Amino acid sequence: MKLVVQVKLLSTPEQASTLDATLRACNRAATYASIVAFTKDLKDRNSLQKEVYSDLKATFGLSAQPVVRAVKKVVDAYATLKANLRAGNLGPPTSKRLRKVVGTPIAFRPEAAQPFDDRCLSWQYDARTVSIWTVDGRMKNLRFACSPDQLKTLVTCRKGESDLVQRGGKWFLVATCDIPDPEVYEPADWIGVDRGITNLATTSDGVNYQGRRLSRYRRWHARKRAELQAKQTRSATRRLARRTQKERRHATHVNHKISKEIVSVAQRTGRGVAVEELGGIRERVRLRCDQRSILSSWPFHQLGRHLAYKAKKAGVPFLEVDPRHTSQRCPRCGHTERANRPTRDHFHCRRCGLAGPADHVAGVNVRDRARSAWVFVTAPAPSL
Repeated sequence: MKLVVQVKLLSTPEQASTLDATLRACNRAATYASIVAFTKDLKDRNSLQKEVYSDLKATFGLSAQPVVRAVKKVVDAYATLKANLRAGNLGPPTSKRLRKVVGTPIAFRPEAAQPFDDRCLSWQYDARTVSIWTVDGRMKNLRFACSPDQLKTLVTCRKGESDLVQRGGKWFLVATCDIPDPEVYEPADWIGVDRGITNLATTSDGVNYQGRRLSRYRRWHARKRAELQAKQTRSATRRLARRTQKERRHATHVNHKISKEIVSVAQRTGRGVAVEELGGIRERVRLRCDQRSILSSWPFHQLGRHLAYKAKKAGVPFLEVDPRHTSQRCPRCGHTERANRPTRDHFHCRRCGLAGPADHVAGVNVRDRARSAWVFVTAPAPSL
């Protein structure tokens, strides 16, 4: 499996200035190559590189390998755009957004990340320094900081490109690491996880991860955003962007904590992790206007991705099961009825009388469905 390791560059003001000039030059070159690719319809790497190679070296001060990386960056951007168009992610053909995207060349922000391969960037792990190409020549002995676990992953598993990133006035290198997949063990049982808004996650063991604090934190940020938007000044706009990033980081941290704990419990007890397959739920559910912002900010998809990759990294079996009626079905007798859930928090079976917290019951149903689904997943294919 592929993971990324982010390390912080401990650059001096002079080094930071050189890195900033390098990043801007690379992105100017990529924007120029994008315009040529759009105008002459050159979307494959060889033809575009042949067309712009000399211009990028002469005009933007790039050496040979950074030119190759800039061209590859443009080609990958147009390939991503083509995939999004094919998948319908940019709206119907008549939408204004799609017409704008199709009718203009891709432009790269001056601070957009720039990939560096092993010819442009070398790592000295023992000294915790890197040597990186810049527009002012090779910058050597540029120190970086990371945790011991990150350093071990870099030494043993780093493979491919590393991206130079500027964020909040700080510099980072994001390295791709190819970690070998551990063997997935045969689960003794399953932990069913029900994801929700009021309770971010509830397991079949009865462990409840409440979302009250996160919801209160989001409402507080929403009020602050409204106050800043009312000012309509440039400084308010900048603060809005910083506040949005801070809120996103906080939600990501909460999801990391929840998923790490669930996967560690599953690994320790020899069980697997099962969740509901909630893809497309925002299109399926009809909501009142006052509920739309709550559902849009619900980080259920990110929690599912965290659970999936952490389980894969630990060798824990992971399954997504059918989410229909998990909160309305009785796990004891199988009776399914909307009236079984009289309120959001409570479950009471109309047939056998089983009662309990609704999210816990849903987690038990997810666990039971994972037990049945795993039999079909591991069953040998019938012989012809």
